[in-house]
This record gives sequence, structure tokens and C-alpha cells, in this order.
Amino acid sequence: MTPLWRNATHNGRLNDRLVVATATQARFAMVHRGICRRQVLKPQTMQKLRRYHYYLGVFFAPMIILFAFSGALQTFRLQEEKGWGSQPPAWIEWMATIHMDSKLAKAKATEAKAPETAQAAPGKPDAVKAAKPATPEPPKRPKANKLPMQIFTVVMSVALLLSTCLGITIAFNTRATRRGSLVMLALGALVPLAVLYTA
Repeated sequence: MTPLWRNATHNGRLNDRLVVATATQARFAMVHRGICRRQVLKPQTMQKLRRYHYYLGVFFAPMIILFAFSGALQTFRLQEEKGWGSQPPAWIEWMATIHMDSKLAKAKATEAKAPETAQAAPGKPDAVKAAKPATPEPPKRPKANKLPMQIFTVVMSVALLLSTCLGITIAFNTRATRRGSLVMLALGALVPLAVLYTA
């Protein structure tokens, strides 16, 4: 049977450990609360950053919508005859030209090509082409499955488009920024068009 004084000593050590652990946890909690409550940036700096974020977001919103929608179409090569199945619509080609070539699509000039006629010199036989030896084709590698990444890219483009539209809605819903939002949105649509037409 264990003596009572040993039980008392053992219980006292356990109580001391519990007190130390509780004090340590309390210190960690106080430090964590201090870090969470401490502001990394000053309120004035945060106001300036929000204002810059607002102006940049509304100004570039039209082009973000254009590039997001055009990028989703180009993921499946819909701007080409191979992806569309036939001649793609003019508006898809227009967006693709801006997206890839940074210029406006020009009307395709239909040039009448003269039929090529083979004129053989009289009295001279045609030159016989030397038969080239058939070279063995390299083994074809299995094609990578692009569909998962293509689906992810389209979903990302749609999410970016919706996020931009929601940002515009929030900007116009605030009375204090409604007029500035209209001006910045108009400039964001007119400035790129002016740059494209003057290029």
C-alpha cells in the first residue's frame, strides 16, 4: 500500500504541471490575440489601396470580360474552321484577332488566282522525277488528353467573367462611387478601341 505522503507529493507535482501548462496556454492565447488584433497596414493606407483597387478593377473590366470570353472560346479552337466545323462567325474571329494579334480583323480580300497551266517546251520530253526512297515514319506518341485542362480553363474563364460582372454591380450599387464607376467603365471600353483603330 502506497504511503499517504507519496500520494500527496505525486498529486502536488501533477498540480504544478497543470498550472504551468495552463499558464503557457494563456500566454500563447494572449500573443495570438495580439497578433490578430494588430493591423499590418494603417487605415489610411488601406483606404488608398481600396481606392486603387476600385479604379483599376472598373477601368479594366470591359477588357477582362472580352479576354475571358474570347479565351474560353479559343480553348476549343472555335475561332478556326477546324474547331467550329465550318466558317466561324465574324464576331468570334474579331475577338480572337484582338486577343491573339492585338489588332482589328480586316476584311479578307478575295483575290482571283489565275489557273496554273503547265507549258511544255515543244520537242523536249518532260523531265522524269527521280523516285525518292521511302523513309520510315517515326513511331507516333499517344496523344495527351487535353479535355480536363480545357474544361478547367473554361470554368476559370467563366468564373473570372462572373467575378468581374459582380464587381461592376457592386461598384454601381454604391451611390458614392456610381458616377466614378460610369466614367471609368466608359474609359475602359473607349481607350482600347481608340488604340486599336489608331494602330
